[in-house]
Amino acid sequence: MNSLTEAKRQPTDWQGPAMQKRIARRYAAERRFKAMGFGAIFLSAGFLAFLLVVMVGNGFRGFTQTELPLVIDFPAATGGVSPSEFEGPNGNANLQALGLRDIVNSSIEIQYGADGIELFSPGGWTTVSAMILADPKIVEQKVTFDLPVTSDIDVAYKDSGNAEAEAKVAKYSDQFSTGFNWNFLSNSDATDPMQVGIWGAFKGSLITMIVTLLLAFPIGVLTALYLEEYAPTNRLTDLIEVSINNLAAVPSIIFGLLGLAVFLNFFGMPRSGALVGGLTLALMTMPVIVISGRNAVKAVPPSIREAALGIGASPLQVVFHHVLPLALPGILTGTIIGMARALGETAPLLMIGMRAFIATPPSGITDPATVLPVQIFLWSDEVDRGFVEKTSAAIIVLLLFLLMMNALAIYLRNRFETRW
Repeated sequence: MNSLTEAKRQPTDWQGPAMQKRIARRYAAERRFKAMGFGAIFLSAGFLAFLLVVMVGNGFRGFTQTELPLVIDFPAATGGVSPSEFEGPNGNANLQALGLRDIVNSSIEIQYGADGIELFSPGGWTTVSAMILADPKIVEQKVTFDLPVTSDIDVAYKDSGNAEAEAKVAKYSDQFSTGFNWNFLSNSDATDPMQVGIWGAFKGSLITMIVTLLLAFPIGVLTALYLEEYAPTNRLTDLIEVSINNLAAVPSIIFGLLGLAVFLNFFGMPRSGALVGGLTLALMTMPVIVISGRNAVKAVPPSIREAALGIGASPLQVVFHHVLPLALPGILTGTIIGMARALGETAPLLMIGMRAFIATPPSGITDPATVLPVQIFLWSDEVDRGFVEKTSAAIIVLLLFLLMMNALAIYLRNRFETRW
């Protein structure tokens, strides 16, 4: 028995060939695992870089527009008008009474011939209108305006288009210029891709996100605090917890159907309004906030609660003066992540009618509105090639919006984070 025990206690021969082979296989497996990890990272980074390069390459042209110069002799065209007529709130009405659009079209025919109207965007005269309203003294001068061309010519000048458009580009190639498309940042949806803009959709997204945050954040945080700090452990709370976890995994279109049935059909709220969109997205975002809030509250050490109770704080003061401030960074991070998911949603908003043609930015929560993802979806379905680059440009704006929200989450987390 002793000899057997002594044999079992023999020291391992670390320098033996068998052990060396096992060690070599172990190191080789570790190197393969590291190589696969680095390969996965590089592959993901490559796909992301490819997406960004393609998107930025296509979308950058959406922020520019092709222009042609147009000389308008206002004194000769109008017979002499006073700049004071275009000052104040009646300026736009006086411009329409003056027949500014006809003046612009006449100037185009004088400079480019009878076919010149086909060169310029149908809404290009609004650029002249905006400049007159900004500086009414223009109507006393002979001024050269850079007006946007039609969508076909813009596409042909930037890339390639149909034969007719390329012939026009070749004919006036020395007069074309490219300028920044300010209309894309200040206008709303339009039928002409040279006049479309993302401001209406951006404002709609902003109002919808504000409604979503004001509803989902306080209810979600209070629910998390109650379930984690006050609710007893029984079958009812277990059922609530399971329901919240299941709601967080429900497809977003189901919330759209719920919003359609409850908010529109039952309560009769205005269709396509930011209020209904915010309510629908709040239902979708709330479970995410509750789950992240519970995890953040649970991460607060019990010693914080015990110390607060030991110095005489009430249970309510313990929660709101000690636990909640310490859990706030995690709660805010989860909230921003949930809001970022809501910002990119399209399906639930399509179900409640936020896919309408909105040519005027919303001024309130009940006005008809659309959001950036829906606007991108609508533009991507257009036949005109001019909408392709506008779609990519709108995606860039949406990505920047998401980047700003994530940056805000990082800032708030670092601002309120407390180490213990």
